[in-house]
Amino acid sequence: MQAMILAAGFGTRLLPYTLIRPKPLFPILNYPLLLLTIQRLQEAGCNHIVVNCHYLREQVVQALQGLPGVVVQEESSVLGTGGGLRLALDQFRDEPLLVTNGDIYHTIDYQYLYHSHIRTGAPVTMAMHDCPRFNTVAVQDDRVCSFDERNKGELLAFTGLHVLEPEVLSGIPPQGEYSIIDLYRQLIEQGQPISVARVDDCFWTDMGTVEDYLGLHAGLLTGEIPLWPELGLSAQSPFLFGDKAKIGSDLVLRDWACVGNAVIGSNTSLQRSVVWDGAVIAEGQRVVDQLVVQ
Repeated sequence: MQAMILAAGFGTRLLPYTLIRPKPLFPILNYPLLLLTIQRLQEAGCNHIVVNCHYLREQVVQALQGLPGVVVQEESSVLGTGGGLRLALDQFRDEPLLVTNGDIYHTIDYQYLYHSHIRTGAPVTMAMHDCPRFNTVAVQDDRVCSFDERNKGELLAFTGLHVLEPEVLSGIPPQGEYSIIDLYRQLIEQGQPISVARVDDCFWTDMGTVEDYLGLHAGLLTGEIPLWPELGLSAQSPFLFGDKAKIGSDLVLRDWACVGNAVIGSNTSLQRSVVWDGAVIAEGQRVVDQLVVQ
């Protein structure tokens, strides 16, 4: 299997935190999401993975340096979800390509999606689910009929996971910014089928806002969201600390908290918050519902 992870976006909804690191490198339970995603893809059988990057790309290059089977595609300009794939076309083998966004945490089975695509014989298969917040794609008879929610059909949400035949990417202009959805609109107009793989029973979040990010940690630490095996956590606990965290005396913990290799002063209180590596919380502070990065 081969895959591409789209990791070039700006993450504007997570400003100012994305001024410090690109969203795909945000830590999930103290481990960068992008590295976890690569591990999951490799566990599913992907031995060739392309990762594109643009915004703060030097961080992505450094994080992925030396990883076997991983090719990093640096992009000097914004190319969009389609333009980045088109640029990587020469990197792909002549076999189906699994594409995933680099900023999602989910329990979708890669193998299920991949083999669903092979069974249908369609040029593209999109993983879809019922998520009212994002339901904008019209679906009929397990096929996408429109990306305009005004059309007839059941409205579903695109998860950001899809499998495609690489040759369809030749329909994208070789240079410039381009959305993959625009290509899929063209395929529908040409009468080519875009298959739907339903994944309603899976957990999914795009980690698009600070609230989403904190909510993901809340679910993972309290057992409401399944833990990826790649996280390597053998026991469930609402409180997680990095091995090199420096914790002062009389720390009060409430509900849940995730602390990286940070410095926590004495007489502090942490509640429903995430603290990144390198952050410093001064003595006597009360931190509630916050992401602390410095």
